[in-house]
Amino acid sequence: MGPRWRAESLQLRQQLTRPLAARTPVTYRRQFVDDYKPNETFLLPPELAEELVALGRLPGQLPAGTYARKVLEQLLIDLSWSSSHLEGNRYTLLDTEELFKSGAAATDSDAVMLLNHKAAIEFIVDAVPIQGLNTSLVRNVHAVLMHDLLVDVASLGAIRTKVVNLSGSTYIPNQVPAVLEEMFERIIVKAQHIKNPLEAAFFLWVNLAYLQPFEDGNKRVSRVAANIPLMLYNQAPLSFLDVDRDDYALAMMGVYEACDVSMAVDLFDWTYRRSQAKYKAISGSLDSPDPFRVKYREALSEAVGSVVRRRQPMADAIAALELPAEDTPRFQQLLAQELNVLADFNCARYRLGMKETRAWIDEGRPGR
Repeated sequence: MGPRWRAESLQLRQQLTRPLAARTPVTYRRQFVDDYKPNETFLLPPELAEELVALGRLPGQLPAGTYARKVLEQLLIDLSWSSSHLEGNRYTLLDTEELFKSGAAATDSDAVMLLNHKAAIEFIVDAVPIQGLNTSLVRNVHAVLMHDLLVDVASLGAIRTKVVNLSGSTYIPNQVPAVLEEMFERIIVKAQHIKNPLEAAFFLWVNLAYLQPFEDGNKRVSRVAANIPLMLYNQAPLSFLDVDRDDYALAMMGVYEACDVSMAVDLFDWTYRRSQAKYKAISGSLDSPDPFRVKYREALSEAVGSVVRRRQPMADAIAALELPAEDTPRFQQLLAQELNVLADFNCARYRLGMKETRAWIDEGRPGR
C-alpha cells in the first residue's frame, strides 16, 4: 500500500509518463527558490505541515538531536538502506543489518554506499546540535556520502562544474558554477529561516535535488539533509521507509520538469507518517524521557569515551567530571549499565568507532 495520490498528483503523473519526445526539455528555474518567502509562502500545505509537526514532535524542551539519538541504531539501518535502495543498491535490509553489525570492511560499491550513508547520518547527529544548518555542513554530508565513490576526490563537497545527466527526464541542469554556488547558498539560508521544521525538511529535500549542486549523489544528500531541521527541532526523523523507486522518480521529475510538488507532497506525507509511527514505537518512552539521562547525556558520553579510548578506570572517569555528590551514585550505576551493553553495532551514539569499540571489548572491557 502506497501514498494516497490526490487528483493533482494523478494529473501530474499522467503528464510525466508521456514519452520523452512528447515532453519539452527544460532547464533550472531559479524563480522556484527566489519567489519562495519563508513563513509567507509554502511548499507543503500549511495545515499538513502543522499536523505533521504535532504528530512527530518530541515533548519537552530537550537538546537538539535528542530524538534522533534515541532511535539512532534503527535510523542508521533504515535511512541508509532506504536511501541506497532508491539508488539501485542490491543489498537487502537484512544484508545491511549484518554489514553494520559485523563491522566488516566494504568489498563492493554497494557496501561502500551503505557504509557512507551510515557515516553521514552519524556525522549529522553529532554536528547538527553544535553547528545547526549551514552550507559547510551540507557539503560535508556530500563528501561523506560519496567517499570512495567519485573518481575525482576534489569533487567531494565541491560545487560541480559539469552538466549532470538525468536519465529519463527532460530536465537539463546546466547552470554555471557561479549560479550554482549562489543558489545553493540561497536554499540553505531560506531553509534556516523556515519556522516549521517539516516545511524546512521538505524545502531542503526538493530544492537540493532540483538544483543538483554536486557532480553526483545529489538525491542522497537531499534525503540525509532533510533530517537536519527535524533534528534541530526534535522531530521524528525521516527515513523514506517503503518508498517505491518509480513513485520517487516521478515525484522528483515533477519538480525537475514542472516545478510541481504535488506528487512529492503526497509521497513525503505518507513516508513521514510511516517513519514517525515506527520510531515512536521503538523509542517506547518518548513521552517521558528520563530527566537524569538527559541532564547528564554529554557527561555520560565523555565518561564512556574515556573508559573505551583511554582505558581509564570508571571511577577515575567519573571523578574527572566533578559531578554533584548527590548525583554520583546514580551516574555510576548508569555508566556501568551502558558499558555492559556497549557493542560495535551501537557505539555511534557515543561517537565511538566500531573498530576501537571492538578492540576494547576483545580486551575484556577494561576499566569497567
